[in-house]
Amino acid sequence: MKENTKKGLKIKAILSVAFLGIVALLGWFLLTDENIAILKYVFNNDDLTNEQIQDILGNLGIRGNITISILSMLQIVLTFLPSEPVQVLAGLTYGFWHGLACCMVGVFLGNTVIYLLYKLFGDKLNKYFDRELHLNVNKMSSSHIVTVIIIILYLLPAIPYGMICFLAATMRMKFPKYTLVTFLASAPSVAIGVVLGHAALAQSWILSVSIFAGLMLILVVFLIKKKAIIDWLNDLIDNYRDKQSGRFTVKKYSKNNLLVPYYASRVLMHGKIKVKYTVKKELVKPSITLVNHGSFIDFAYAGTIIRKHAPNFVVARLYFYKHLFRNFLRSFGCFPKSMFCSDLESAKNCLQVLKRGGALAMMPEARLSTVGKFEDIQEGTYAFLKKAGVSVYYIKLSGDYFARPKWGDKMRKGSFVEAELDILFTPEELSVMSPAEIKERTEKALYYDEFEWIKTHPEIHYKSKTLAKGLENILTLCPHCKERYSVATDGMDVYCEKCGTRFTLDDRYNFLENPYFSNFAKWYEWQVDTIRQEIYGNPEFAISSRVELKCNSKDGKTLLYSAGTGVCTLNREGLTYVGTRDGEEITKHFPIDCIYRLLFGAGEDFEIYEGKDIYYFVPEDRRSCVDWYIVSGLLKEPQLAKSEEREVL
Repeated sequence: MKENTKKGLKIKAILSVAFLGIVALLGWFLLTDENIAILKYVFNNDDLTNEQIQDILGNLGIRGNITISILSMLQIVLTFLPSEPVQVLAGLTYGFWHGLACCMVGVFLGNTVIYLLYKLFGDKLNKYFDRELHLNVNKMSSSHIVTVIIIILYLLPAIPYGMICFLAATMRMKFPKYTLVTFLASAPSVAIGVVLGHAALAQSWILSVSIFAGLMLILVVFLIKKKAIIDWLNDLIDNYRDKQSGRFTVKKYSKNNLLVPYYASRVLMHGKIKVKYTVKKELVKPSITLVNHGSFIDFAYAGTIIRKHAPNFVVARLYFYKHLFRNFLRSFGCFPKSMFCSDLESAKNCLQVLKRGGALAMMPEARLSTVGKFEDIQEGTYAFLKKAGVSVYYIKLSGDYFARPKWGDKMRKGSFVEAELDILFTPEELSVMSPAEIKERTEKALYYDEFEWIKTHPEIHYKSKTLAKGLENILTLCPHCKERYSVATDGMDVYCEKCGTRFTLDDRYNFLENPYFSNFAKWYEWQVDTIRQEIYGNPEFAISSRVELKCNSKDGKTLLYSAGTGVCTLNREGLTYVGTRDGEEITKHFPIDCIYRLLFGAGEDFEIYEGKDIYYFVPEDRRSCVDWYIVSGLLKEPQLAKSEEREVL
């Protein structure tokens, strides 16, 4: 660490000396020969007439072009230098296009110098914009219209170009984008200055006076309305941030938008889908449609069924962190939800859809089924249905889990999916039912068990030579030797790396010969019971692992970024992370009362939302992710709380 610090200081020292050397050379260049006369003209043009300065620059030849460019560069870097005299001089001497080119070369060089200075010496200018202009720089840095704001600042008078360049550099733009934005944004005002000089050369005093009067008018308006203009910019930043995050801005779209995704999904899903409509196909809107969630592709299936009603789907916020995904999802009316977390934004978006007479679609289980069986629903969902007071439908999918299981790597050929659409509640029924009654009917309608369903379809056989691949990410305990995280897969086989016990799947996800379990769902249930016994038998029970912490992207170019490393521990008190985040040591604790479930990706991660942010933990052994999910649920079981009460008594 010290060596890196010393190396960094050495590099900065060398570059600083080089920079000072270049400045000295430029100073020598400007203070030799007839350049002194040019400088006098720039700062005090009373000593020379326009004709005299034209003659001086004209006699310098290429050196005159270089002088104009250097002066333009310096008025960017040294913000106290006036810019207009240099631009007027360029237009006066060389005409519009030639003079503009000389000035813009200097602008490019000056912008580049400022970018390099920022990279060397860090952010020292944001305080100016906060203090003097009251511009919310922190919000601006994370806004997706930062380019627009920079351009607007260039158009406002009385703000030195150099300071705007420094601000642009602090927005962490990459150099090509920074150069393009600052170069093009400064071009209009530079062109106006050059035009003034060119107009004077052409002796068009009317044009010169008109341009000067226009500039003065803009300056006066800015000075009078400075606060209003800056407030407008801050509002623009806030409003656009709200729009990008989906706050109160659910998009209404045409059903025709879904035509291409509809046909594409039918090709990519490889399987047949049979829909059973027990009500007429035209939903009564506003309405809510609940969908069970056995597979990642359920959005495609549900969208196929109700696409003519242009539904607005609630989608996990994770997929909105990346600009590309977010814009794509928003174009089809989707909006984000922080799963298993209080999310006022999502609730208001839901009500907005219903208020305008739309079709709201949601998957209340809020996570993919682990073994193709119905998972529980948060109690708040039933209270929301009652409060909404609109027609509620349900789509029950069967076969979707086997077509693309949570742990699987691809779609299964030979898939067949059944879907049933029916009315669940009328507004009149909701008005007189209790949340408990709403819960009972909802769970009965959405309940599914894939292994029970496939028994009714003996004709279904899945075509894959690697049907078992990925099961090691949900089956973590060997039933023979009881070794944890020793399960592996090979083609159609599931085996233990320690004791060698091997089981083979048939083409319907059942085990051919297994003295312990008929299918992997039974194996998983035994695994859950085993962990339950460990928790109940040990008051100090905890699961712990070293992890990599990933957080939601700051620039929107990716979903997540690697934020640090540390240790996660889950016990009766909750989830605790001790480690680093963005270079700082932190301890983050999520009380058990605030955890409904830890979400998990099979063989990938376990995660938890806090507001609009996500803590995405990647453990050393990724096969353990499912255990974090299991333990988080078991620690919330009512019977565990009762047993602890008995212990206290």
